[in-house]
Amino acid sequence: MILMIDNYDSFTFNLVQYLGELGEELMVKRNDEITISEIEQLNPQFLMISPGPCSPNEAGISMEAIEYFAGKIPIFGVCLGHQSIAQVFGGDVIRAERLMHGKTSEINHNGETIFKNMENPFTATRYHSLIVKNETLPDCLEVTAWTDENEIMAIRHKSLPIEGVQFHPESIMTSFGKDLLKNFIDQYKLVEKS
Repeated sequence: MILMIDNYDSFTFNLVQYLGELGEELMVKRNDEITISEIEQLNPQFLMISPGPCSPNEAGISMEAIEYFAGKIPIFGVCLGHQSIAQVFGGDVIRAERLMHGKTSEINHNGETIFKNMENPFTATRYHSLIVKNETLPDCLEVTAWTDENEIMAIRHKSLPIEGVQFHPESIMTSFGKDLLKNFIDQYKLVEKS
């Protein structure tokens, strides 16, 4: 079962629909409607952190859940979820130079894990005014996707099953978004819970 932490975002249910189409069982909980102990009791196979209209500091339980479950269950963050992952591990989330609301960008990637067998570059839809600052990315995280302007578009933890994407894989204007989500599930399905 995938537990989706919903950061009060309309895109959450598009993500849920895509994952459901991939045959995954899902549970959605708002970021202020669940506790760490309740998440433990649910014992999800994956934890996903949704997009949202705020910064990681206003994302309810999102950052606490990432910090607590890092290394215990695979974690995937989208947009705000991605920013929350970066911030938990010491990166800075700052106002982007360019506001991207419903705009597409060409995304370059390293072809590994979630980007396995995907076109390079591919087109993705972006809805964000905040971004992870390159110079502050901690050593434990690596950049796995970027724009031509060198904006961070995806990160992966170097030793834990944690990945995040700044763009929206569930957008109809994102090429291969469903493939990316399937890659995440396939990549980390066999990870042993600790």
